[in-house]
Amino acid sequence: MHYNISKKIKKEMGLIYRFAALIIRLIFHINGGLVVKGSENIPLEGGVIIAFNHLSFLDPLLAGAALPRRATFMARRELFNVPVLGWMAKHYALPVDKERFLPSTVKQSVKRLRGGEVVVIFPEGMRSKTGELLEAGQGVGMIALHGNVPIVPALITGSNAALPFDARWLKRAKVSVIFGKPIYFSKGEVADQRHSLYKDISDKVMYNIGRLQKRSA
Repeated sequence: MHYNISKKIKKEMGLIYRFAALIIRLIFHINGGLVVKGSENIPLEGGVIIAFNHLSFLDPLLAGAALPRRATFMARRELFNVPVLGWMAKHYALPVDKERFLPSTVKQSVKRLRGGEVVVIFPEGMRSKTGELLEAGQGVGMIALHGNVPIVPALITGSNAALPFDARWLKRAKVSVIFGKPIYFSKGEVADQRHSLYKDISDKVMYNIGRLQKRSA
């Protein structure tokens, strides 16, 4: 019986996710336009990390609306206590400490990835005020290696115009989401799980996001 209830809840959460994604796409289309490119670069099956740049509080919503697969998101722990957002975070996100990736977060992320799920990460850890890419921490590299999954670099543009830093309401703006080709790692890299390698992989991810940014300029 417990299994049936859990299965039912998962199905309901999946329906809510898809409905929310549809509504978000509609809102952005009306609000200035939403363009999604490179969706074919996302593996249709198996665990995968989608690594986005970060410009606005809108980015997680855009990511979820643009992805062809349901995803689990990394979210700041503080959001889990916010009304409405907290409910969504508890069902669709994993808590992240502001200063570092907690071992529990890494463990849960790897478990989901090994179970064939999609995990969305913002490697910069904070929004960029200028639009320029920030330095990434080790988290995305650590999770990718322990989960032994590819990373798809992804670029969001225009979200900072739709919701600037100090704005409380949406402004009319065209936004886009571009997915690059997945980055795979050799067996040797996966076996050699050194801290310096975590950072090297995170830097490689940001480099590839930067290439998408230059091409879209």
